[in-house]
Amino acid sequence: MKDKKIIIFDSTLRDGEQALQQSLSLNQKLQIALALENLGVDVIEAGFPVSSPGDFNSVQSIAKNVKNSIVCALSRVVDKDIDACYEALKVAQHFRIHTFIATSDLHMKDKLKKDFNEVLIMAQNAIKRARNYTDDVEFSCEDAGRTPIDNLCKIVEEAIKAGAKTINIPDTVGYTLPYEFGEIIKNLFNRVPNIDKAIISVHCHNDLGMATGNSLSAIMQGARQIECAMNGLGERAGNCALEEVVMAIKTRTQFLDGLYTDIIHENIAKTSKLVAAICNEPVPSHKAIVGSNAFSHSSGIHQDGVLKNRETYEIMTPQSIGINDNRMLMTARSGRHMIKICLDNLGYAANTYNLDDVYARFLKLADKKGQVYDYDLEALMFLSQDKEEQMGFVLENLNVISGAKGVIPTASVQMSIDGELKTESSTGNGPVEAVFNCITRLTQIECLLKNYNISAKGSGVDAQGQVDVDVEFKDRRFHGKGLSTDVIEASAEAFISVFNAIHRYLLIEDAKRNVG
Repeated sequence: MKDKKIIIFDSTLRDGEQALQQSLSLNQKLQIALALENLGVDVIEAGFPVSSPGDFNSVQSIAKNVKNSIVCALSRVVDKDIDACYEALKVAQHFRIHTFIATSDLHMKDKLKKDFNEVLIMAQNAIKRARNYTDDVEFSCEDAGRTPIDNLCKIVEEAIKAGAKTINIPDTVGYTLPYEFGEIIKNLFNRVPNIDKAIISVHCHNDLGMATGNSLSAIMQGARQIECAMNGLGERAGNCALEEVVMAIKTRTQFLDGLYTDIIHENIAKTSKLVAAICNEPVPSHKAIVGSNAFSHSSGIHQDGVLKNRETYEIMTPQSIGINDNRMLMTARSGRHMIKICLDNLGYAANTYNLDDVYARFLKLADKKGQVYDYDLEALMFLSQDKEEQMGFVLENLNVISGAKGVIPTASVQMSIDGELKTESSTGNGPVEAVFNCITRLTQIECLLKNYNISAKGSGVDAQGQVDVDVEFKDRRFHGKGLSTDVIEASAEAFISVFNAIHRYLLIEDAKRNVG
């Protein structure tokens, strides 16, 4: 317990991957493993080699390519599993074999059909076999959270005697509460005579939302390894989220008596994004640490506080996980202080406008539009209300041809441009690009598409597709949105929405030059 370092054992590629809707390819797993290595993860659990040839090859490839993290593979207490781990891992200079068996009465009786003594012997034999291949052997007591404490102490003691250097105590079904789980770890340290010969690890699931709390409770009682996964991926409700437990340790290190990890915190955000993209598991906007709203503020009271002193509503900086800055969202909940700061940032001196008038018009626009952007705010400054709501570009008609191999995606778009009907046709790599190319030609505005996202609104065959796009024009970002049961039409509406935003921006620039 004198050692203050907490070992971070990442199971994204094992427990996390097995919960995905589809398996990852070898190259995808290797890409994630290298990102975890760059993040500073101590141990990467790469897979379950005996489960399939694909998993075996992935573990072997990761073991060959990862140099700075220990690569680990999982096995049951079965000889062929342990042998498969060794065959996959032996290409690495250092590796770990992780073997496990259930120890709770429920699992032993109904799943294994064995008694505790049989389980104990199987665990000892497996650990000894793994020790023939490596000194770095980890043993897990599956469902330890529901295992009688006398049995748990006994099997931990015997596992250490058999040669396990790490003993993992999983809350496999996310059943325990933080105080309860901490007491289990405390009991082990008080009752297992050879406990100092091994590192105590914990692997907590999130079925009751307690995974991070249970993991922190455990390290406060002496555990020195936390098993977790990026973005909390894993079976059912997931595992302890790496980003949550690591930032909790960093942020509350004084309360945690100086405990620390070797994670490179500034790489957290980009690693989270990479894992989310490869696994096709989007991170919820409200997700702690890495969600898009984690450093966003829309309440006027919160915005006012953060603008005066960031620490009023932010307990860590966005830069600490690799994000450039927090986001101040201009919504109907924003206050005058926020609007004034935004206008200051846009270069408007306080004596050039009436804040009360601008704010009243801002609230009206925010109620109608939801989120307001800086170019919308400029429109309030320079355009009349009629012009502000007027759209220079309106979609009138849309036809798209797309199909099987040999058919070139083609779009024909008819638009009203300042009241005049115009039509354009174009091709593209796909129907969406063809539509984008048509609208670009019709508006004669050249911009760079930076982000394109489709989300479903509703469910079933009648669900509408919402398309959100972000483009870059003259070093500024513009946002557009479209909604339709036809995603191509929704895409066209989103593109026209963003081109109208650019159109208003250009009108504003003309107005500013005339004022000058």
